[in-house]
Amino acid sequence: MGKETGFLEYDRKDRTYAAPEERVTHYREFIVPHSEEGLRTQAARCMNCGIPYCHNGCPVNNIIPDWNHLVYEGDWKNALEVLHSTNNFPEFTGRVCPAPCEAACTLNITDVPVTIKSIECAIVDRGWQEGWIRPHPPTRTTGRTVAVVGSGPAGLACAQQLARAGHSVTVFEKSDRVGGLLRYGIPDFKMEKSLINRRAVQMEAEGVIFKTSNEIGVDTSMKSLKENFDAVVLAGGAEHPRQLEIPGAELPGVRQAMEFLAQQNKRNAGDDEARAAPRGSLTATGKHVIVIGGGDTGSDCVGTSNRQGAASVTQIEIMPQPPEKENKLLTWPDWPMKLRTSSSHEEGVDRDWAVLTKRVVGENGNVTGLECVRADWTDGQLAEVPDSAFTLKADLILLAMGFVGPVRRGMLDQAGVGLTDRGTVDADVRDYRTSDERTWACGDMRRGQSLVVWAIREGRQCAASVDEALMGVTELPR
Repeated sequence: MGKETGFLEYDRKDRTYAAPEERVTHYREFIVPHSEEGLRTQAARCMNCGIPYCHNGCPVNNIIPDWNHLVYEGDWKNALEVLHSTNNFPEFTGRVCPAPCEAACTLNITDVPVTIKSIECAIVDRGWQEGWIRPHPPTRTTGRTVAVVGSGPAGLACAQQLARAGHSVTVFEKSDRVGGLLRYGIPDFKMEKSLINRRAVQMEAEGVIFKTSNEIGVDTSMKSLKENFDAVVLAGGAEHPRQLEIPGAELPGVRQAMEFLAQQNKRNAGDDEARAAPRGSLTATGKHVIVIGGGDTGSDCVGTSNRQGAASVTQIEIMPQPPEKENKLLTWPDWPMKLRTSSSHEEGVDRDWAVLTKRVVGENGNVTGLECVRADWTDGQLAEVPDSAFTLKADLILLAMGFVGPVRRGMLDQAGVGLTDRGTVDADVRDYRTSDERTWACGDMRRGQSLVVWAIREGRQCAASVDEALMGVTELPR
């Protein structure tokens, strides 16, 4: 806890942002952090809860009251140690996690939860600034080898835990740089990629070997992995996007969000256009952009389109508009369904809900519009509203409708592991083992499209299972 009466004495004050008109001129992070005194005041608001529901709200089970109290006391170094005991990469979650912990905070009953996410981010940023975060190479080696496929948050967390347990870990990544969707799916203005780079350097010092531009199932076979490693962990994500199955969706102006976002991230990293956009440049500059999908990926497309100089940006969602405020008696401490406005939305976008797409309009092979109708969700059943057709002007349509599961071609076809009805790798959360006794799976490849914080949790727990299978016992935390 922080100060016993802190929640009565201090109001919630979160981090602020640079002004929209300034931040859309660049791709850097634009959060304005608290002062140290401001952070200690916010940490003081943490109550002496009989049951700290924030623990259960956080997928990695961060020990939130403990490090809040340490921040309040000014003991930042020990706060960092407590934070790292449950989360390998709090600088990632402190930036891109939607903070279900804050939804579960007791003070959220009155809409003023502790600024948990901001404090978490400040602790780890302080740790890097002070030089407290160093490599932790193992004190002994086991002689066992593990291949981790995928360098997203699940793969990185799993690899780091296993390396610290003394195993020889090699991470295979199909892209040219480490990070998975952290690298190429999240815009730099939300999370700068130097954060991934310095963790990769730390992990290499701990013994992890990274092999990039190496796609398992294409460049290296699954058979080869099984022959050369004692264990294989599948952490390749869920990258098969949902398709738009309407007439005209085959036009070249209808593209997947991840292609659009990845191209800009590669440009920001210094890649020339041939390397950043091998299929041809995909930009929103001067175009009327429609983003289909109301989630975080859609929001990222909005922010990127604005920075590229789109003529207009419209975001549509098939589901009805959520309420602006949830019913706390029904939802707390669970994650509520309510209207959320991101920083990208604040930068400029027209948002519309309960919209069903019908046809992409084209002329001479170019997208010119999107025909839509209003959707009626009476009793949870989808129906078209009669005489509600309308057409949106469009030059570029970005599909941010989520993912249906992992890509099966290549690695999964060769792996021979069982799949669920949803197409994800079949492995439970007790041991993360697949139908092949020497193969494990974690993260989105196992659970489907989810959050970075869930991927970190699964990577850590999977590492404990692998370590126990290889050694007969494990000291790695779950």
